[in-house]
Amino acid sequence: MDLLTELSDSVVCGDGAMGTELMAAGVSMDACFEEVSVTQPGLVADIHAAYVAAGARLIETNTFGANAIRLHRHGLEQRAAAFNHAAVRLARQAAAGRSVYVAGSVGPLGITLEEAEAAHIDPAQAFTEQLTALLEAGIDAIFFETFIDFEEIRLALNQLRRLDSAIPAICSLVCSEEGRLPSSLPVVQAFRDLTRAGAHVVGVNCVTGPHAMTRILQRIPGDFILSAFPNAGYPRYQDGRFLYNPAPEYFGNAAREFVAHGARLIGGCCGVGPAHIREMARALADLKPVRSKPVISNLRVPEDSRQKRPAETSILDLMARGDRVIVCELDPPKTLDLERYYEGAQTLVDAGADVITLADNSLAILRVSNLAIAAVLKQKYNIMPLLHLSCRDRNLIGLQSELMGIAALGIRHVLPLTGDPAKFGDQPGATSVYDVNSIQLMQIIRGLNQGYNFAGKTIKYPTHFVVGCTFNPNAKNLDAQLKRLERKLEAGASYVMTQPVFDRTLVKAMYEHTKGFGVPILTGIWPLLNHRQAEFLHHEVPGIVVPDEVRARMAGHPGPEGRKLGVEIAKEVARTALDYFPGVYLITPFLAYDTTAELAQFVRGLS
Repeated sequence: MDLLTELSDSVVCGDGAMGTELMAAGVSMDACFEEVSVTQPGLVADIHAAYVAAGARLIETNTFGANAIRLHRHGLEQRAAAFNHAAVRLARQAAAGRSVYVAGSVGPLGITLEEAEAAHIDPAQAFTEQLTALLEAGIDAIFFETFIDFEEIRLALNQLRRLDSAIPAICSLVCSEEGRLPSSLPVVQAFRDLTRAGAHVVGVNCVTGPHAMTRILQRIPGDFILSAFPNAGYPRYQDGRFLYNPAPEYFGNAAREFVAHGARLIGGCCGVGPAHIREMARALADLKPVRSKPVISNLRVPEDSRQKRPAETSILDLMARGDRVIVCELDPPKTLDLERYYEGAQTLVDAGADVITLADNSLAILRVSNLAIAAVLKQKYNIMPLLHLSCRDRNLIGLQSELMGIAALGIRHVLPLTGDPAKFGDQPGATSVYDVNSIQLMQIIRGLNQGYNFAGKTIKYPTHFVVGCTFNPNAKNLDAQLKRLERKLEAGASYVMTQPVFDRTLVKAMYEHTKGFGVPILTGIWPLLNHRQAEFLHHEVPGIVVPDEVRARMAGHPGPEGRKLGVEIAKEVARTALDYFPGVYLITPFLAYDTTAELAQFVRGLS
């Protein structure tokens, strides 16, 4: 009997977490688990045997991360095929002479598809190499597990189907209790798409414990062959190890609930050892699959509760009614002497600025929190803020917490940025986080605007963020910039702010290159103060190019003359920009807000 035939009539017990058992045996978290198959085969074989003895009818190879991309971190990418072959051989030894299936475990690549493209890595090739090795070694099924990116698991499944059209494919995703992926895609929709693409079994594994797994299964209709591989609850960290509390008996009782809600292939993930599987196998003995059941529909945010107070007017609203938009950047100060800052912000608004935009520790130089300053601007001065949000300083939790705080304050405009590396800033020893990049952060914000956080959990009230993005028309490789801009727009950006432009001909060229995108662009304009500043910006500040002609014009004009000429050049660029675009992004040099105010007044007065 093969696995799919058995699942049509029976409930099958799977195994637990190989990685957890390896750590329990003293293998550190930093070790390459795949190499254990070669260097410590007895250990891996013993763990497989323990799960089989406990009653597992399906065991997974310890190849979750045995792809060339993950193995590259250890300098072992050339041994990917060998590791997969060795892992299958060890699992086969444990299953020999028993009615036990061996599934080849395939996990995510460890980088996003976007990062792979930027690094000129072919993710399809990495999956193909691993899958080929597993198929050659003679597995009974492929178990795609712990995927959070739907596009990645679909790519992996497609590569399998190119190699083998018939072998059973189990596709297991990570989702929230509300039944949504981090992208806010409903897991039921993901299951349907994967089934159409050739998956035989679909399910959920990892981050949730038994209680949450039950809640997820309640939301899934009975027309799938479902798998359920929860963690053993939530772990605690002690003495360098993650420890899980749920007793094996509790896990076994939960398994019966999984069956009642439609699961047919049931096992465990992190923290689940042979003792848990033993209780689960006992609980599942002689149970038959449930083929129909009531389904709890996914929670939806009621339309009439989406807005608890009037939303802040957006720059998109201003553009829609034909207004010229002026955004003025005024970076938060480096000290707590804030009065001059607030005076400058008010001066800029009085001069015609619609929005004050605040950088987020740009160039990795420490400044006062831009959110704190923005809150004061909005609440005390009735000034509309636009917040830059860098991925450098906060992890995935911190970024979402900050965004929810921004929303709670009624601030709508955000500009996600990847951020300048911390090691080049003014704080020795500071580290960069970079859990996500700017495009991934835009995707997270798009989910928040739909009412769900990155884990797919409801936040009850959707946010109303108006998301911008950056574009550097000065780049030598403009095609790459345009492709990246296209990805940003696909991720949810609805307006663009450019790096400073000092050349009128570049403004026209930028229009020709971007007019097909149909998105409002705010041309960055920096009024130069003197020749020395022009040279500094050109040679030392990333992303800024001051053309030779402009630097030559600024040469020999010190003091007030330099400032006057710099403003004149900025006015020339602004006049040209407004011939093509609906607004400008004025950048204040070193808190010299009087110069930017003069420029804002000029722009506002143009007919």
